[in-house]
Amino acid sequence: MRKTTAPDVVPDRFHKTPGSNLGSLRAHNLSAILTRIHHDGPLARSDLAESTGLNRSTITILVNELIDRGLVVEASTNGNGAKKSAGRPSMSLHPSDRIIAIAVNPEIDAITVGIVALGGRVHRKIRYATDKPPTMKEAVNITAAIIEGIETMLPDDSRIMGIGVAVPGLTNTLDGSVPLAPHLNWRQEPLAQALASRTGLPVRAGNDAHLGVLAETVFGGSTHVGSTLYLNGGASGIGGGVVSNGVLLTGAMGYAGELGHMRIRSGGKRDTAGLEGTLESEVGREDLLRSLGLESRDALDLDDALAAPRSPEAQAEIERQVKALGVALGSLITIFNPNLVVLGGFLGSLYDAEPDMLLSVVARESLAAHYSAVRITRPTLRDDILLVGAAELAFSALLSDPTASDVSSEPPTLDTILEGSA
Repeated sequence: MRKTTAPDVVPDRFHKTPGSNLGSLRAHNLSAILTRIHHDGPLARSDLAESTGLNRSTITILVNELIDRGLVVEASTNGNGAKKSAGRPSMSLHPSDRIIAIAVNPEIDAITVGIVALGGRVHRKIRYATDKPPTMKEAVNITAAIIEGIETMLPDDSRIMGIGVAVPGLTNTLDGSVPLAPHLNWRQEPLAQALASRTGLPVRAGNDAHLGVLAETVFGGSTHVGSTLYLNGGASGIGGGVVSNGVLLTGAMGYAGELGHMRIRSGGKRDTAGLEGTLESEVGREDLLRSLGLESRDALDLDDALAAPRSPEAQAEIERQVKALGVALGSLITIFNPNLVVLGGFLGSLYDAEPDMLLSVVARESLAAHYSAVRITRPTLRDDILLVGAAELAFSALLSDPTASDVSSEPPTLDTILEGSA
């Protein structure tokens, strides 16, 4: 098993990027093909020729190089991805499951580490529960210890491309530092630098909700949706990401999307940032769990608990939160006019608990034209969404240049990745 470092250029998603038959653009063409297989595989060679505009002989040369490099495998399959048992085999190209990214999501009650293969498939998740919000140093030490265990489990020919971290807070994607993660009580923490020093792997970090919308846009139900609004509800509150016409809205400093801090009422309690009457202060996972008689460690069972008969107290809390969420979504839909609203984490659980009530409130609180054009759903990737998004950061340098092996000191920018994913 080898650790792999990566260069400092971020790929576009070459869905609609034509290739070139010029030999000087070989690296570009390799990137185009590998990225397409990573995001949309399995694919036939003819699919790649059609989407890139490269001729068949060029495709053959480039695909064979990717196979020789261990990045792509070719197998005979039927339409369901299973091996054919009879008849003429249909050959397709798959991303290698030996190319690995380590994805990390620190929260106030746990640190989750995932093993994600090229192609966006989560092979395994390790959740390490904590009694209190971990400090940055504690999070680094716990993550490093888990990764050491992971390295012993991987096949010898596996290659770890790096670590991607989904942070519930403001994250500087240029250097992987965390200016502010209020729930974790992190301020001006050099997260990527500390984790890279501890593990010897390249580290990229981004806001968790931004990475969630990246994953859903590239691998999930938003793949062919131009404008998507994503809200993620977790132990550390509510974050958001907005993709408009294929471009992530990042703001002047890359911190746009803190939709949980949007004020939805006058008065009310203050959230962790000190703001009053916000979505995050009115809609919270802990209050929801408490009303159901559950603790933080029971959060994974929230869907089952909401599907069971509820006490009057639990029903009252659910309705209160659903109505508050509906008010916020109504305003957000009117402002951003998305095609799709994706509710992750416990927000998706709330939606499934009272879908008619939520839709009724959203319809009342948004402009009719905007509401008629939008669909509300849970993530296709469900609980894997943040890990898949974080892994995309770790894979980005390989996808940019499959031939590179030098260490990069500069991480990629998330907005560039998302622009290429449109």
